[in-house]
This record gives sequence, structure tokens and C-alpha cells, in this order.
Amino acid sequence: MRIGELAARAGTTTRTLRYYESRGLLPARRSGNGYRTYDESDLKLLRQIRTLQDFGFDLEETRPFVECLRAGHPEGDACPASIAVYRRKLDELDALIGELQAVRAKIGVRLAGAEGEPPLCELGGQGL
Repeated sequence: MRIGELAARAGTTTRTLRYYESRGLLPARRSGNGYRTYDESDLKLLRQIRTLQDFGFDLEETRPFVECLRAGHPEGDACPASIAVYRRKLDELDALIGELQAVRAKIGVRLAGAEGEPPLCELGGQGL
């Protein structure tokens, strides 16, 4: 298939595909007339990249999965480098969850304090 068809089937743009090609994530095969050509394996590769990006992985973090797919692994996540990226991402998410839980606890304390105070009057001062 040509670049326009691949872009349509992958739900992206030809510009994005060219960018992935420039980053070495998408192979750059050319037909005899110079057109880029792709196959179903390229579509699978793009879907893998898209799924990982939907999960919050940046483009460079998808590289080990792309390489794993190219090595013949059906899901692209069975290789040691892919597993390492999964582990790093989980650690990153755990840290973010911890930060959010701490913020939530602080807001809960502030809310409890605010609900225990007398209401403010319309002019911004304490009620009488």
C-alpha cells in the first residue's frame, strides 16, 4: 500500500508517517517508481506505536517495542528492552500516583478546615 492508504488505515497523517520514517521507526521502502510502499506489518507497527502513545509513552519509548515487532515477536513487548520500558513507565506512574495522593490528602485537610469555619459574609469578612 502507499503512504496515503497506510495513513488512512492507521488513523494518522502522511506527515506523521514521514516523521516516523525520519526517526527510524517506520521502514522506508520504495517501489520502482519511487513511491513509498508499506504492508500489513507496517500497519501493525503503527498501531503498536499509537497504543503506547495513548498509554502515555513518548515516541522514543516506543522504539524497543518497534524493534521487538521487527524481530518477529507478535506483540512487540516480549523483548527485554520492551519489558524494561514497561517497568520504568510503571515506576513513573507509581510516583505520579503517590504525588497525587499527597495532594489529595492536603486538599482534604483544607476542605475539612474550611467546612468547620463559620461562613463568610457577602463582603468577604467573617459572619457576625
